[in-house]
Amino acid sequence: MNDQNRTPLFDAIVEYNKRKPSYFRVPGHRYEKGISPILREAVGDAIFSFDLTETPLLDDLHHASGAIMEAEQLAAELWGADYTHFLVNGSTSGNEVMIITATHGGGKVAIPRNAHKSALMGLILGGGNPVYIMPELEREWGLHGGITPEAVEKMFQENPDCKGVMVVSPTYYGIASDIRGIADVCHNHGAILMVDEAHGAHCYFSDLLPKGALELGADVCVQSIHKVTGSLTQSSMLHVKSDRIKKSRLESNLTLVQSTSPSYLLMTSLDVARHDIARRGKEMIDRAAALAIDARDRINAIPGMTCAGKELIGRAGIFDYDITKLVVSADDIGITGFDLKKMLFFDYNVDMELADYRNALAIVTFANEQEDLDRLVEALQDIAEKNQDGTLLPLAKKLPSQPEYVLSPREAYFSDRERIPWMDAKGRIAAEMIAPYPPGIPVIYPGERMSEEVWDFVEAFRQRNGHLHGPSDGKLSTFVVVR
Repeated sequence: MNDQNRTPLFDAIVEYNKRKPSYFRVPGHRYEKGISPILREAVGDAIFSFDLTETPLLDDLHHASGAIMEAEQLAAELWGADYTHFLVNGSTSGNEVMIITATHGGGKVAIPRNAHKSALMGLILGGGNPVYIMPELEREWGLHGGITPEAVEKMFQENPDCKGVMVVSPTYYGIASDIRGIADVCHNHGAILMVDEAHGAHCYFSDLLPKGALELGADVCVQSIHKVTGSLTQSSMLHVKSDRIKKSRLESNLTLVQSTSPSYLLMTSLDVARHDIARRGKEMIDRAAALAIDARDRINAIPGMTCAGKELIGRAGIFDYDITKLVVSADDIGITGFDLKKMLFFDYNVDMELADYRNALAIVTFANEQEDLDRLVEALQDIAEKNQDGTLLPLAKKLPSQPEYVLSPREAYFSDRERIPWMDAKGRIAAEMIAPYPPGIPVIYPGERMSEEVWDFVEAFRQRNGHLHGPSDGKLSTFVVVR
């Protein structure tokens, strides 16, 4: 067993800087000397001595054999992986690598309709052919729910040649699917299970949260360590725990999507974040959970405000729930999630992570203080007292049927395209995605033919100024299609 008290990459940089060499490598700022005085005054000088490159002491991310390799091995041990790779292009690059590796030049891969757009990027880059799985819809909150083992089994019955399944768990909103059940189904069919665990790196360190994907049978997962476990933005990890994945193929695919000039600031932040979690992870994550539990109880005591919790389990394919996510709704007093988020920021100096039509989301981490949660709760109390009853637009009764699959996302992306009036889009092959909010599930992907049912569904959103993700024309007066 390795010594989790070590920080090999951090230590290597400190040792290098003690040498104070005459520096003739990139980056060109030569520590703080070439940095703008404005930036130096704002952040100080020390950080710039960690912005280095592949020197003789500092290893090479693309051919790790020293300090980076040791840091990755420590991370693999902590999260229970066979091996781990640091990612400096965020979890986006990890999701792309998983998809490219699974499809390997055009095979089928199953992805949920609510997958992060990086899954679509992976399909475009790798030429994979998607089989879409629709998550269930939780109607009370307007959230997309989980993916069930039964839905995955049905997919394999219809697509026995599918090479892998991707699941997002936990989602941005904290919703976890039955990963163990899905893993069993995948492995029974000789396929791999890939988990976009960008929002779940902390789940391995507290009994109050869903179990981590690697603990439940996932073959490979991607985690955004920066989201809730303390590293810098854009730094993530890819973990593999499987003999079903060809290591050389995966590592070759990593070179396609990772920068050849990886930031040592990002990699060092991964090393020291892992060190911190290894030493006191349970204490840190339990503290975040306790803060969130207390805030949730107080929010639910405010007339007109509600905060989702474990009562969601058992609905809409939801197997478990991450309680450090505070999904807050002012639905009962007629305030949309979008407006609630704006009020909280501009009137109360409380900045929420995101909003949809029904809800605003707060992510609670170990670094939050009690005063942060107090300010949120007090702001919601004040908003509730100042606003009278209202009525929100109802949720759609159901999502439209999945439209006809005509071209792979890669074929659609590289086809000649044209922008046409939205009113003429029926029957045309989409070259961009449309995801109405709520529930944020794309009703059409690139390469699918615009059905009358989908067009009518989207048009109803457009007519009432609903929120649409995906189209390059935000007002959807025009739409991009394959020529």
